[in-house]
Amino acid sequence: MDIALRAVHDSDLPVFYRQLNDPESLRMAAFTPEDPADRDVFEAHWKRLRASDRVLVRTVLADGDVVGNAAVYGEPGEREVTYWIDRAYWGRGIATAALRALLAEVPERPLYARTAADNAGSLRVLEKCGFRHSALTTGYAPARGGEIDEVVLLLEG
Repeated sequence: MDIALRAVHDSDLPVFYRQLNDPESLRMAAFTPEDPADRDVFEAHWKRLRASDRVLVRTVLADGDVVGNAAVYGEPGEREVTYWIDRAYWGRGIATAALRALLAEVPERPLYARTAADNAGSLRVLEKCGFRHSALTTGYAPARGGEIDEVVLLLEG
């Protein structure tokens, strides 16, 4: 499978919106918008992301199909990576390949990542890409309606 990143196109947004509203994906991601079905909030969020010079956001393609997105955002020295892959494509190495491609585009270090402590798939992806556990914290997870354990990971130079 050929995995590639490219700039986000307007036509990607309906796909991202559908992916964001998959119940199983929401539960796994945990740290999601309060109301992922609020289309206006979704549109405003993506407008801000795409306009910001502090965010590098990419569409993830698998054999030419839009399967998710990946981004780096935040202040220098505190920048974080994030990604979302359509559940239909989980377990195929796409998230790992996409994150590696994103990391090649963004040479600055350190970079951080956060994931629900019970999200074994995301932890595995991040570890394969060189991230190491830095801290364990708790945070409010809207998709789960309460506080959960969260792992903070670090990728150093």
